[in-house]
Amino acid sequence: MEADDVSVREQMFHDRVREIIICILLFVCLYIVSHLIITHFKKSAEFVADDSEDAMVNRIALWLCTFTLSVAVGAVLLLPLSILSNEVLLSFPHSYYMQWLNGSLIHGLWNLVFLFSNLSLVVLMPFTYFFTESEGFAGSKKGVMARVYETAVVLLLLTLLVLGIVWVATALLHQDAARESLYDLWEYYLPYLYSGISLCGVLLLLLCTPFGLSRMFSVTGSLLVKPRLLEDVEDPMNCARLEEASLSRKLSNSPGSTWTALNMEAVRRELFSTRSRRVALEMRRRASPWQRNLGYPLAMLLLLALTVVCVLMVSFHVLELLFDESAMPRGMEDPLLGAASFSMFGSLGATVQAVLILYLMLSSVVGFYSSPLFTGLLPHAQDTTLTQIIGNCVSLLVLSSALPVFSRTLGITRFDLLGDFGRYNWLGNFYIVFLYNMLFAGLTSASLINTVTWAVQRELIRAFGLHKLQKLPLTVSRSTVPFKLLVTSGLSKIQ
Repeated sequence: MEADDVSVREQMFHDRVREIIICILLFVCLYIVSHLIITHFKKSAEFVADDSEDAMVNRIALWLCTFTLSVAVGAVLLLPLSILSNEVLLSFPHSYYMQWLNGSLIHGLWNLVFLFSNLSLVVLMPFTYFFTESEGFAGSKKGVMARVYETAVVLLLLTLLVLGIVWVATALLHQDAARESLYDLWEYYLPYLYSGISLCGVLLLLLCTPFGLSRMFSVTGSLLVKPRLLEDVEDPMNCARLEEASLSRKLSNSPGSTWTALNMEAVRRELFSTRSRRVALEMRRRASPWQRNLGYPLAMLLLLALTVVCVLMVSFHVLELLFDESAMPRGMEDPLLGAASFSMFGSLGATVQAVLILYLMLSSVVGFYSSPLFTGLLPHAQDTTLTQIIGNCVSLLVLSSALPVFSRTLGITRFDLLGDFGRYNWLGNFYIVFLYNMLFAGLTSASLINTVTWAVQRELIRAFGLHKLQKLPLTVSRSTVPFKLLVTSGLSKIQ
């Protein structure tokens, strides 16, 4: 009997060590990828300053930002990997090489992502921002530690302020519970604070994702070569070449005394814009017929199919909420991986679910950076300040940490939330979940219809040359182009 107990303890020890090693390897990979991304966008001048103290502070802040970004990427991959892991175990139930993939590992990953995401959002990112802005207390010895002390004090005061606001909010909503749990910080106030943060993230996804789904068509179209519908690129390309040559001569010739640095900078920007336009036109001319006539339509059809499937799944989930109580998002204590598929269409349906979740996340990021409120946070290669990097890391972490709750609330997947992700207070409120699904379906449908109809009208305007005849830019609003004028111009061109 004792030998059996020893063998069981040894097996539990080996399983635990194996899970720790796998988690460490995954985190190292994510950290390396995040470091490469931030290095690509950071402004190098901030990290080679003459003051070694400022350079060290910036490097420490960069490490914390990299850690936060790696947690955000892990939160994005958390739900798709869990769904695909279940399908792998269903396909290979008795495989020796798949024994490491089990419910304990997946549950541990969910707990770690939840812990690190809240740690980064509540502690590390505020500390990073205050750390970069601190200078040390007056009269204290200058150095990195002086900045650490000042940042710790400011962060402590901020924490007390936030906890006070949370206590007041809970006292207004639940007076008796707040009075009884005045000192119950870990079991009451922190989960309540996490619920509020997650609700803000899910609401931000609700606003950004429908807008991003409509923007995905234009963003993808700018990266691909569009088909030439009654379009001749030779004349615009020749004009761009002549304009580029003229601007180059202006810069090469010695400017007169009336020229200023501002004039030179304006000419350089105009030359860069003209050169970019000429390169784009040459790419359109050199594109193969397959790339020009097949790649763009297939990409647009794929985006349209993914968006329509999302809307249909959410609409079906709205009906499920009315008749099936199990459609409500809920937490799952013990994940039974390998028992049954989370899609009625088997492995194919589960793969589509994983793709849709990643597509929704990508669309939310596009919508976030396209909105007027957050356009200033858009990072630029080798020209993003440290403050912008901090803002981007916080924003991406808020979006990604809310993605599992967002996907389960919309019914994109039936994989229930694991760990503390399923303990949010508002998840059991039928009215919030139902209204959330209705708003998402309505906003996405309206954005999709508006995007498709206006895209067709814009391409017809370009094809028939109406923007040249009326001297209208291609970005003109829909209301300024009468439909009768479009039809009249098209009929005259055909005749």
